[in-house]
Parts: sequence; structure tokens; C-alpha cells
Amino acid sequence: MRNGFSRFMACAAPAALAAGLLSAAALPANAQDQKPIDITVGWAPPDITGVFKTATDFFQKSADDANKHGFNVKLITRAQTSPTAFAEQVANIEDMIQRGVDVIAVSPAEVATVTPALKRAREAGIPVIIVNLLEPIKGVDVNAYIGFDNSDGGRVSANAVADYFGAPGVLGDGDKVEVKPDTYLDLGFWKDLTSKESEADRAKIKARGAIIEGVAGGFYSTERLKGFNEVLKEFPGIEIVGNPCAGDWNREKGTRCAEDILQSNPDKLDFIWAASNEMGLGAMLAANAQGRLETADDGPKTGDKKVAIFTNDVTPESVDRIAEGKIIAETTHGFADWGWFGTKFAVQLACGIETPKTYDIRPRTVYKVNARNFYPEPKLEAIDWDGIHANCKKAEK
Repeated sequence: MRNGFSRFMACAAPAALAAGLLSAAALPANAQDQKPIDITVGWAPPDITGVFKTATDFFQKSADDANKHGFNVKLITRAQTSPTAFAEQVANIEDMIQRGVDVIAVSPAEVATVTPALKRAREAGIPVIIVNLLEPIKGVDVNAYIGFDNSDGGRVSANAVADYFGAPGVLGDGDKVEVKPDTYLDLGFWKDLTSKESEADRAKIKARGAIIEGVAGGFYSTERLKGFNEVLKEFPGIEIVGNPCAGDWNREKGTRCAEDILQSNPDKLDFIWAASNEMGLGAMLAANAQGRLETADDGPKTGDKKVAIFTNDVTPESVDRIAEGKIIAETTHGFADWGWFGTKFAVQLACGIETPKTYDIRPRTVYKVNARNFYPEPKLEAIDWDGIHANCKKAEK
């Protein structure tokens, strides 16, 4: 019996081995078992704090994820020393061109300043990804844009302000709209609500507020202000006092702006809108230090000394403040998405894989109820790195 079994195994083993080899040959090799594909991505943000730290962190998280699937993605980050150090960003891009990186991703401090350097990158055959805007840059063949309409970001924030002070929505004392926690409170959501209100109803909403803008006259600040003011024209009872104070996207300057605004308006100021959350966090700190911060738990009260804070961006830090009720609402610009998809698009471009020309991050409202949908664990779709690896046609330099 033992001899019969041995003869069976002697015949069966080679057949099984052959079948296994045929089966393995019929399947695509796992990316982890192949030679890693080297890709160097240059990332040039205008700052390395706040929102840009978040974006940078997720550029790296995405690279780390790719490196588990047969890639060797190296991220080189070069940030300027301040958002207004425009020449430094140009120098950083030029340095990446000289290094011969595979792809350059840039969040322009100012579009006009970096345009010549972006042209030189494309002339050198380096794909370029622009993050933080969707508006095409004239004269540059940009490979992909990851961003949002900055004027829409301002529009969404203005709608949140109107909601808080009495318009229908999810904030304040107006008519409440039932929404699921994962509902996109984007511009389409707000437009639909506003369209159902009469002019007379919108005129009943009263509040007085002040604005902290970014770099006065700069593209991003101008666009966000334009969108914000456009919506407020539909709510004539919401008054903006004084001129916007330029906080240069900086927390310290935003704090000083808020201090000046509060000093000039010892009472009857109901809100401050800051066009970025570094400035918004500064405004929150200033109002809190003076005992004038209105929280979500306080609810909207007009005409007293307390001030509600609204802002734009959304980072892990500001989500904590929203969850605590210290910031009433903030419009997200998707910084985690910038980094997560920024690395994905960079790898695809380096691999010669067709990549979307634009990726629109729809600005939407974050408030106390939905804050934890965004941080500390933002919901980001999984990337099929094995599929990208299998289709990668990158030639070694």
C-alpha cells in the first residue's frame, strides 16, 4: 500500500507543480515582486505650515502607499519662507528643473510670478501639476490641475454666514434642513436653499461683520472676496463694516487684524470672516482673549459684544476648533485630497498613463456636526497602485 501511494505521489507531484507554474504564468505578477520603479516628485508649496503642512503630509502618505506596491517614490519638498516670498518659489522650481525630477507639483503663491518657471519646466519635458486652483494658467501647458474655484470657496462661506444668522440650513436659528452627516454642503446645496427664499425673506436676515483677506490684490484673495461679496448682495441686511484687513494668509497678522477690528467695533459686531484658516484661527484667538468669542453652543446673538468666526481651508487643527464650537463653520478646500491625488497624478504622468486634466475639489461647509468626517481620518478613495504599476511605461533616466 505504501509503495502504491509513493508511486502515485511521484506522478502527481510534477503534474501539480506544472499546473501551479502555468497558473502563476497566467496571472499578472504582483507589483511587490517586481523591480521598484523610481519616481522623483518635486513639490513646491508657498508655505509649510497650516494648510500646506496638511497637503504635504498627504503627498507623503500617498507616496508611502505607492511604495508598498512596487514603486520607489521620492518626494522633494521645497517651500518658501513666507507666502509673500515669491522669488523663492521661482528659485525652488528652477532647482527642481536642474535636478531633473520626474514631475513638479506647485501651489503658486502668485500665478504671474511662477509662470515663466513653469514654462521652463515644460520645455525641459517635465510634467507640471498645479494645485489650489482650476483656472487655466495662460501660456503654460499644465498637465493636471487639482483644486477648486476660489470664488466658489467665498460663496460657500457667505452662505454659511447667512444660514447662521437666519437663512434656512444647518446652522443658527433659521429653518433647519435635515441632512445626513456625509451630505456635501457645497455651492449647489446652498443655491438650492436660497432659490426657495423670497427677496423679502432674505432681507430680514440681519448681521454686521468684518473681513480679513489674504494678500491684498492677489489672485486668491481677490477671487474669494468676489465670491463672498457676490452672495451677500442677496442678503442686504448683512452689512460689512470697514475695508478688508490684509492678513497675508498669516496667523500672527490675522490676529493683529482681528484685534484692530475688535477695537474699532467694541459692540454690535456679529462675525468675522477670514479668507483662510491661519488668519481665522488668529481671529478666534483674539476674540477669545478679549472674552468676545461666540461659540456654536452660544448660538447666534446679534447686536451684543460677541463675535462668531467663519473661515476657509480646513486642517486637523481647525477641525478640532470646529468640533469644540469655537469656529462656527469653515469651507473645506480639500488639502488632504491635494496631496493624496497629487502623488497619484504625478506617478501616472511619470508612467505615461493618461491623467485627468482637472480634479475639482468642491468647496463645502464643515461645522460641528460633520467635522469628524474630515479629520483626523479624512475619507479618501483607495488608489489602485498595482494597476498603475502594471501599466507604467516609465523609462529609466
